[in-house]
Amino acid sequence: MKQFLSAAAVAVTTLMAAEASATNYTLWIHGKNGSTTKPGNYTDFSYWGPSTTAAGVNKKAVNWNGTQRISVENYRVRDALDCFCTGANWCYIAAHSAGDLQIGYALSLYGGSTRSIKNAVPSSTGVCGNAGGTQVGWNIKWVNVASGASGGSELADHGDWAVSDPLVSDLVTTTARGMYNHNTTRSLWFYNFAGAKGTAYSGVLPGQDDEAVSYHSTGGVSGSSGSSQCNPGDWFCDGTLNTGTSACSNGIAKWSYHSVSLRDDGESYDHHAAGNWAGIVGPVRSDVVTYAK
Repeated sequence: MKQFLSAAAVAVTTLMAAEASATNYTLWIHGKNGSTTKPGNYTDFSYWGPSTTAAGVNKKAVNWNGTQRISVENYRVRDALDCFCTGANWCYIAAHSAGDLQIGYALSLYGGSTRSIKNAVPSSTGVCGNAGGTQVGWNIKWVNVASGASGGSELADHGDWAVSDPLVSDLVTTTARGMYNHNTTRSLWFYNFAGAKGTAYSGVLPGQDDEAVSYHSTGGVSGSSGSSQCNPGDWFCDGTLNTGTSACSNGIAKWSYHSVSLRDDGESYDHHAAGNWAGIVGPVRSDVVTYAK
């Protein structure tokens, strides 16, 4: 059974807060894209796949301009967290690729701030009305991460993405790793799902990869730059990415509150959702369906 090791309920300061029944939501935070989704529209699942597909209780798509820098677009993630994860309501989070940077950035830099309790009724811009009262941080149970890019990608380091999107500069490994304190998760667990079906950029991405991000990032491995981590028995790597919270075989630890739920020993999952809940997003969706209720 999935561990519920999140912090105890966030302290709430009630200032005329209206009584409301508790509702759970599942927020899906996408990664780098061509800005084809509609920012602020919580029903647009075009990045992920058919909106009719089961993907957790009361699923919401947290859309942002996936070409822009994390700091510029993070307000959209905070708007969603305010909308659905305050007051009596609680959230499960699922993030893909640079969506990992978005939720990590929000929690580390804003997770200890005072938030207005919202009514979970969003406007056309994705902002919800005030329900009355405030609280510190958000009500989140846990975070599932599909091929997380919070450690950056060497494709950004070497210019292999032939685009000039501002987000690419954030995905440089040293930049992504220095953007915020990755150990500060507000005691929320990040469950990492790391894909290894990578071939196209094997000469650029160190260790095991999913064609876009290497294990050092998708496995939540700490450090100021990326290391070469692999599956058991693979040669020419710095170490083996161990499952759970254990350090890699060469002694490099994971960030605090990060645990590898899936290491792709069979090299079955690539990076891409492909508009059909595909790749490494698939097992994350299955896990969310099972546990996000």
